[in-house]
Amino acid sequence: MSLAIDAATPDAPDCADDGTWLACIACGETFAPFEDVRYTCDECDGLLEVRYADPPTFDDFGAGADSEGPDRGVWRYREGLPFDLGVTLPEGDTPLHRVPRIEESVGVDALRIKHEGMNPTGSFKDRGMTVGVRVAQELGVGALACASTGNTSAALAAYGGRADMPTLVLLPQGKVAAGKVAQASLHGARILEVDGNFDACLDIVQALAARGEAYLLNSLNPFRLEGQKTIGFEIVEEFHADYGTYPDRIVLPVGNAGNTSALYKGFRELVQSGALSVDEVPKLTGVQAEGAAPMVEAIEEGNDEIRRWEEVETRATAIRIGNPVNAPKAIPGIRNTGGTAVAVSDEEITEAQRQLAGEGVGVEPASAASLAGLKKLRREGVVDADETVVCLTTGHLLKDPDAAYEAGGDPEPVPNDVDAVVEHLDG
Repeated sequence: MSLAIDAATPDAPDCADDGTWLACIACGETFAPFEDVRYTCDECDGLLEVRYADPPTFDDFGAGADSEGPDRGVWRYREGLPFDLGVTLPEGDTPLHRVPRIEESVGVDALRIKHEGMNPTGSFKDRGMTVGVRVAQELGVGALACASTGNTSAALAAYGGRADMPTLVLLPQGKVAAGKVAQASLHGARILEVDGNFDACLDIVQALAARGEAYLLNSLNPFRLEGQKTIGFEIVEEFHADYGTYPDRIVLPVGNAGNTSALYKGFRELVQSGALSVDEVPKLTGVQAEGAAPMVEAIEEGNDEIRRWEEVETRATAIRIGNPVNAPKAIPGIRNTGGTAVAVSDEEITEAQRQLAGEGVGVEPASAASLAGLKKLRREGVVDADETVVCLTTGHLLKDPDAAYEAGGDPEPVPNDVDAVVEHLDG
């Protein structure tokens, strides 16, 4: 099944439901979208994609669409989604910040920051859950489940609560930021802490889902990526409105590689519909932490598959993942758009986090990896001075308050006296 950027719009198979179906990216087998619970291909266990007989154009989005619905956020793009509306809080419509001082210091023609931390639960994961939980309702499943480094659990717990569905999350013990655990707990999820890393949690939750214990809503689920592709739709629409062109490059953190896969899929659909030409598609550029960089390793070595890293470590907890399940979708997305991948140190990530905070954009460490990666690629001459770039930041600063505190300045104790305060400030 071709993942080429210029692949033609596929013909709808007999199993399609209103022009929507599932297709295996490995063997091409097709399946009805909502008849059975399905995460991978029945024939070869390959990854599945949601396919459409009529991919959307920009004119189909928002108020221009035939069906009624919101004109902002994820469901503005309903003509490119399986439903007209999902379980919503609502989500999407996140800011595309200007950061003039960082733009000047990095040395590119234009730099904007797409801040997904401004979603309802503070991360991009809400975009996937609004679609994924709606699909769970359509399938009639009884419970929801995920493995998580934190943000997925928070989003699934909130959307599961909104849908009044029980939610189970598996977290690596002692490896998830407190703010994220608190969210999942308060939203009512049942939380299991596993003596292992994220990949071990995902192995277990996949086995539970295979036994029918719950509906899996990690990014292995193809419907979740449908919501996430709307990040790309928003970026190109707003960037074009401001500059009259599309960004040359989108730089994004890579954990399970769901966003890389989702954005590439969305851009392929816009090419299929004629809304974008191939040379207008931004270069997708992935960034990982040096201690958890299997995707970077695959790209640098020219491999089509990743080598699972059993031991991973980085303060950027949201991307502390050694086996990105969406690599078979993401690697073609990077290569076919002319992008690349780069690994950065924890120190580079923290410095980028401070820089963003200095412009008023508060993000968790994993989010700042995108800016850290851009800076490194600019120093190495991979990114040119005349490029226009969007960095994707995926989670809010308060997702990991401990990391934020460590990156910031220490409070200064002073006496309870005005003159003493003035003296301290002048000292």
